[in-house]
Amino acid sequence: MSPLAMAQASSAEPAAAAVPGAQREASRPNFLVIVADDLGWSDLGAFGGEIATPNLDALANGGVRFTGFHTAPTCSPTRSMLLSGVDNHEAGIGTMAESLSPALAGRPGYEGYLNDRVASIAELLQQGGYRTLMSGKWHLGLTEDRGPAARGFEHSFALLQGLGNHFGADQGGAWKKANANTLYRQDGKLVRFPVGRYSADYFADRLISSLASGAKDSRPFFAYLTFTTPHWPMQAPAETIAKYKGRYDAGYEVLRAERLERQKKLGLVALDQQPHRLDGVKPWASLTGEEKALEARKMEVYAAMVDRMDQNVGRVIDELKRTGQYENTVIVFLSDNGPEGSEIDAPFQVRGMPGGAQKLGIDNRLENIGNATSYVGYGAGWAQANSSPSWLVKGYPTEGGIRVSAFAAGKGVVGNRIARGNLSVTDIAPTLLDLAGLTQPATFKGHPILPFEGHSLVPVLAEKVAEVRSPNEPVGTELFYRRALRKGDWKAVYLPKSGSTYPRDGVGDGKWQLFSLATDPAESTDLADRYEHKLKELIADWDRYAAEKGVAVPDSSAEHSPKS
Repeated sequence: MSPLAMAQASSAEPAAAAVPGAQREASRPNFLVIVADDLGWSDLGAFGGEIATPNLDALANGGVRFTGFHTAPTCSPTRSMLLSGVDNHEAGIGTMAESLSPALAGRPGYEGYLNDRVASIAELLQQGGYRTLMSGKWHLGLTEDRGPAARGFEHSFALLQGLGNHFGADQGGAWKKANANTLYRQDGKLVRFPVGRYSADYFADRLISSLASGAKDSRPFFAYLTFTTPHWPMQAPAETIAKYKGRYDAGYEVLRAERLERQKKLGLVALDQQPHRLDGVKPWASLTGEEKALEARKMEVYAAMVDRMDQNVGRVIDELKRTGQYENTVIVFLSDNGPEGSEIDAPFQVRGMPGGAQKLGIDNRLENIGNATSYVGYGAGWAQANSSPSWLVKGYPTEGGIRVSAFAAGKGVVGNRIARGNLSVTDIAPTLLDLAGLTQPATFKGHPILPFEGHSLVPVLAEKVAEVRSPNEPVGTELFYRRALRKGDWKAVYLPKSGSTYPRDGVGDGKWQLFSLATDPAESTDLADRYEHKLKELIADWDRYAAEKGVAVPDSSAEHSPKS
């Protein structure tokens, strides 16, 4: 164990009787947690997609796929919940740091970084005798004292912000002048990303290097691999993009139908499942030939980003097999939220500024999209095709924003099956600690920490139970004043009319809606009028959740009326 770990004031304690050190270390599993960025529910082949993802598919099909795994509506709140096992409003990311208004600044739970009310799963595993490694996106604090090296990772290479140029072309010059440059830290110290390397390739390189350098370490490892693919800007190596030339020329409605049909054949959704209607999307047939070519190109690049991520997952798995670690490793994969549906053509720092994109050297001509100097998202049509059959996309507490593709595989996981329970990203930390034979301490570094709110999924992984939550356990969600409360199969959703700056052109009618996910997982039929008593119950549950977690909401009594 590192000197830092030994110096901690309190430690995660073994859950069972003491076992001789070497024997105990050999019996405990390694952990590899892989996070994709803005991945669509149906992008992977194992979840109905057409993109080449053989490595992830092999893991997913050989493991247990989750059809009811939920996150926060966007990335940093999800990451705070994953590492802490508690609600994002308690862990410090009540809203994204980029969206933190002066009115919220300084409010408990809205610090904009992973706060000290929690201990990260890396800190707890490190204290419990694990080697802790990270490579990829952090998004939980920019300063050295709030980076991964300060939160339990012995070795880390991290992009500090929420996104970056995938070829490292935004680290200085005009990008820095516009405050749109990226920052990276390696083991706590600021470093530069090697310009020209591709993000997924290099993040895998760094993790493989850390795994190899510690091959003789007797401790089990916790590896946290957080890709920035397929988050915008849509960029990928040209040879990977070329694989998808022409694949998406038929448009997003056709892709949506194809993917839903494959989901049915795979047993992921009911055979009679219908998708939610598309919101804010121009019919493909109404686009001009030039518009179709541009949109198809965006999706080709997006597919290449997913493809390249999968290739690098394969490289990491090969390293585990080469070093004899694979059979003793539990692998968890998830996306951090639903797919991104905003129209994007420049960084938010220069959006709306005359000549702002040009000053950064951005070139979004059709023939340049995918290269390091392009900067686009892929829009609402493709995003809703990728989240189908669910409603909406990233940024919303609807199923399209928070139900994500996820699976577990490896040691102790009963595989070759699908688990359909209502699971949460807060379940990951308690699951890992449980598998490590450790219990969460009440204090860390001499101060109290919040107890896990998530549940251990060990019984689900062992196929002993399907659910870890009772039908009466309420699970609240809030981001950008958009709200949801899940209780069993019932779900209440509130989308304010005003929405937020993220995503732009938000969807919302300013009233609570009610859905029965057992019969309507697409959230297509509002039952608020038919079951007004149930809606009132769930709204009251949400109010209690907001009060307990310190959620900031506008002061409007009308928002709490089912008829509003």
